Amino acid sequence: MKKQWWNNKVAYQIYPKSFCDSNGDGIGDLQGIISKLDYLKDLGVDIIWLSPIYVSPLADQGYDIADYYNIDPRFGTMEDMDELLAKAHERGMKILMDLVVNHCSDEHEWFQKAIKDPEGEYGKFFYLEHTSDPSTLCNWRSYFGGPVWEKLPGHEDYYYLHVFHRKQPDLNWENPKLREEIYKMINWWLDKGLDGYRLDAIINIKKALPFKDYPVDRDDHLAACTLMLKDATGIGELLGEMRDRCFKPHNAFTVGEVFNEKDEELADFIGDNGYFSTMFDFSETIFGQSDQGWQDNVDIKPDDYKACVFATQKRIGDIGFLSNIIENHDEPRGVSRYIKEGDQSETSKKMLATVYFLLKGLPWIYQGQEIGMENLKISSIDEVDDISSIDSYKVALEAGTSKEEALHMIEKYGRDNARTPFQWNRTKHAGFTTGTPWLRVNPNYVDINLESQKDDEHSVFSHYRKLTRLRKSEKYSDTFTYGELIPYMEDMHNVMAYYRKSQNQTILVIANYQDEEQTVPFPSTIKEVLLNNYEDCVIEDGKIALKGYQAVVFEL
Repeated sequence: MKKQWWNNKVAYQIYPKSFCDSNGDGIGDLQGIISKLDYLKDLGVDIIWLSPIYVSPLADQGYDIADYYNIDPRFGTMEDMDELLAKAHERGMKILMDLVVNHCSDEHEWFQKAIKDPEGEYGKFFYLEHTSDPSTLCNWRSYFGGPVWEKLPGHEDYYYLHVFHRKQPDLNWENPKLREEIYKMINWWLDKGLDGYRLDAIINIKKALPFKDYPVDRDDHLAACTLMLKDATGIGELLGEMRDRCFKPHNAFTVGEVFNEKDEELADFIGDNGYFSTMFDFSETIFGQSDQGWQDNVDIKPDDYKACVFATQKRIGDIGFLSNIIENHDEPRGVSRYIKEGDQSETSKKMLATVYFLLKGLPWIYQGQEIGMENLKISSIDEVDDISSIDSYKVALEAGTSKEEALHMIEKYGRDNARTPFQWNRTKHAGFTTGTPWLRVNPNYVDINLESQKDDEHSVFSHYRKLTRLRKSEKYSDTFTYGELIPYMEDMHNVMAYYRKSQNQTILVIANYQDEEQTVPFPSTIKEVLLNNYEDCVIEDGKIALKGYQAVVFEL
C-alpha cells in the first residue's frame, strides 16, 4: 500500500445547516463555519467535509442540487466559500464538498429543459420512459418509499426515474455528454482550490439495463431498488473515467459512500490506483437492517459491533485505507446506537470513542460527536423533518406497529438525530443561533454542550482531543497509521480489544463493553499507559480488572 499525505490525518464532517449560524436567521452558514476553524484546529482536525451548500430547494436537505456552480444564499456567497478555502488552507486544513451526481434537483436547468423537450438533448440527461401505461414500468421502490417512476410534469405519456425523492431525478451516466458536464463541474471546483470530495450514493450511478421487475417484497407490490445494484455491471468504467479526468490530475482526496462492494473489487475501489482515496466502513450501520422497514430492524449489541469492525478490518488488510465512523448526517447518534439504551454516560462515550478512533484507517468525527451528543426524544410525527423517517413511520403503522412504538423507532434510527443544531453552550438555542433554529435543539443541551466540556480534562471533548494527539504523536503515529491490527480476546463476551503493531512497537487497546466489571487476561508487561477513561487500572496475576465501560490504551 502506497503511503499518502492523508493517511495520518483526522477528518470531520460538518452539516452546515446545523453547525453555526452567524446572522441569526436560524440556519447555519459559511461564516459560522469560518468562525469555528480555530476550534476545529484545536480539536485536531485536518480535513473538513461539508454536506451540500449548493443552490437547492432542500427537498432532501441539499442533496437535491439545482445549481452546482453556486452557493445557496441560505449558506452565504461564493466570496464566503473562497474565504473559507483560504482560511482553512492558512491553517493547514483541507476542505471537501459533497459530490452529488447520481441525481440533481427537478429544479435544475437540465431537468427543466428535459420537461420542455423530452426527446431533445437534455431529455437524454435523464432516464425518461415514453408510455401511456405506467404498469409497463419496472416495479422498483425508491429509497424514500413509493415507486421510482414519476410522471414528467406537463406530459401524460412520459415518466422519469428517481431512486431517491421524486424531486431528485436520476442522471443518465450512460450518456457521454452528461458525463462531460459533470467532469467540467468537478474540475471547476478543484481548479478553484477545493481539496476533494465525498461521493454521495455513487454506486447508484450504474443501473442494471434494460429495466426489469424484481420479486415483490412488501404489501405495496414493489421491490427494493437496491436489488438492481446486484445486477448492475460496469461501474468501474465510470468511476475510473471520473478518477482519471478529475481527481488524479488534481491529486484530490476522495472518500466514497459505498455499500455493496465485493471483496474482489476492494483494490479497484481503494487500492493504490483506486477510484477513491478511501471509503467509509458501513458494516456496523447496516447491521440488523430489515427490508421490511425500521420496525423489523434488530438493534446492534456490543459483540455484533465488534464482529462487524474486525470482519471489515480483516477483509481490507493492506489493500487500502478505510474511513471509520460511528455516525454521520444519515445515521442516528453513535452513542445512542452502539451503547446500550440507558447506559449513555461520559465514561461509556469515551470507551466507544477509543475503540473506533484507534482502528486502522482514517478516523472521522461528525459534528457534535466530540461532545457526546445524543438522539432526540420526540412526542409526535409532526416534530419530524426527515423525509426518510416520515416514510418509515408510515410503513411501520401499515405493518401494525403502534404509534408509540413507531415514534420510538424514529428516535432510534431517524436522521434528525444527527441534524439537530450543535450544542455550543447553555444559552438559548444552545448558542447555535440568536434566531429561531430551523430544527429544534435537543433539550439536553443544558447538560451536554461544548462550553461545559472544553476546560474539563475529564470530559468527552477532552478525551477526543487526547485521541487526536495520541494518534498523531511523533512517537506513535506510524503504528496507529500503518501498524497491523490484530484482535485480542476476540471471543470474550462484551470485550473489545486489539493490538496495533509495527516493527518496533506494540500497542494494546482494551475495553470493557458493558456496565458491569469484568476481568480479562492481560498478555504482557506494560511499558506505558497511553490513555485511560478512568483514573487507574488494576493488573494482578496476569489479569486486568476493567470497570464498567473502561477503555485503556497501553504500550506493551
